[in-house]
Amino acid sequence: MRFALLQARQAGDPVRDDERAAFAARLEVPVEAVRPHDLLTTPARFDEVTRGVDAVLVGGSGAYSIFDDEPWIAPFVDTLGELAARDVPTFASCFGFQGLVVALGGVVARDEARSEVGTFPVTCTDAAATDPLFGALPTTFLAQLGHKDRATVFPDGAVSLARSERCPYQALRVGEVVYATQFHPELTCKDNLTRLVAYADHYRKAMGEAAYHAVLDTSRPSPEAASLLLRFRQLLEGRPTA
Repeated sequence: MRFALLQARQAGDPVRDDERAAFAARLEVPVEAVRPHDLLTTPARFDEVTRGVDAVLVGGSGAYSIFDDEPWIAPFVDTLGELAARDVPTFASCFGFQGLVVALGGVVARDEARSEVGTFPVTCTDAAATDPLFGALPTTFLAQLGHKDRATVFPDGAVSLARSERCPYQALRVGEVVYATQFHPELTCKDNLTRLVAYADHYRKAMGEAAYHAVLDTSRPSPEAASLLLRFRQLLEGRPTA
């Protein structure tokens, strides 16, 4: 299978290449099977994004927020809406989750008091029990996170699949094969620690030295969350996902 990865990361972002490798690793495909699409230099037009691939992936955003007045954000959100409307296989995390929420008519807000950075427990909703991907997860599982914006109004027509103590909306499905998570299923604990170290200056300034080191010290493996992307690939291949 082949995948397009929509990336909102500057050329000098230290985790830009790592993000692509992480998605490939969790999907268990060669990294060459994940084609990066630079949102900052190439608008996310539906025909271009979907050409020659079986599914679309969306990762984090580094320095950007869905609220930024950037010329590439509107076409990005529009394309996410079109992917959902056409039920094109899609898996979006973090920034991608927020973009899809907005595209579907929901609301995202800046809420630094409820930010989640590091490893956090996430709990499945009742609807997750019958979902092809989330149905195999335990009721509560650990996940890697790194956000300060969150969904505050859930979009009509989408299925809420998970929540956390700080954020009531952690995952959604719309249609049959369009998924998005506020957490990062593409990241292992090691991956997230690498990202936390790469962005150390930012986090130290935002959180303070003690809080930053507390996040490092309390990070834990999240194998159940990391299994979602492989089950997504298996779902698209028509294989059992359990």
